[in-house]
Amino acid sequence: MTAMQRRSTGHRTAAVRTRRYATAILASSLLALAGCTDSSSDTSSKPSPTKSAGSPSPSSTASAAEEAVIAAYRSSWDAQTQAYAKASSDGTDLKKNTTLRALFDIEHDLEVMRKAGQVTTGQPAIHPKVVKVTAAKIPTATVTDCVDTTNWTLIDKASRKPVPLPTARLIKYASTATLEKWGKTWMVTKLTAQEQTC
Repeated sequence: MTAMQRRSTGHRTAAVRTRRYATAILASSLLALAGCTDSSSDTSSKPSPTKSAGSPSPSSTASAAEEAVIAAYRSSWDAQTQAYAKASSDGTDLKKNTTLRALFDIEHDLEVMRKAGQVTTGQPAIHPKVVKVTAAKIPTATVTDCVDTTNWTLIDKASRKPVPLPTARLIKYASTATLEKWGKTWMVTKLTAQEQTC
């Protein structure tokens, strides 16, 4: 479920359906499903400590992998946020860190928003944590997140007024994302919004 879908609790009149997100994302999709709603708190850009010559320790390798996973996840959320702000993925980097399978729900949300004449303003706050990175032929990673949509608003594009949403919707909700490493790039493959607050 996209973030926008989560906010509307499945009400299509609010321009978004319940998303099977886990960016999401982003995920939204306020998705959208985008990486880094709060770039000032993004730790993925911090330089890693200088290492002595020789092979990296297992813990430093794991740490580097986790940083790369979080950076890809945040990048996907950044692109989702940009897409929801104009109800279009054109000109965004959504495909850079988000697979077609994960993009399907986002694109559906964007189509519904375009037909309803709705876009978003502001951005969601995300708090991703890597739960697991699995070494395999295609490495995978699982990220948990608490998505806060307090400052991410669905508005009517023409009037710029907020779209009324159900008062019972979750403003903060738990989310899970699955990523796979394709070559040197971590890709968000699945975004799933949980039916619970965080």
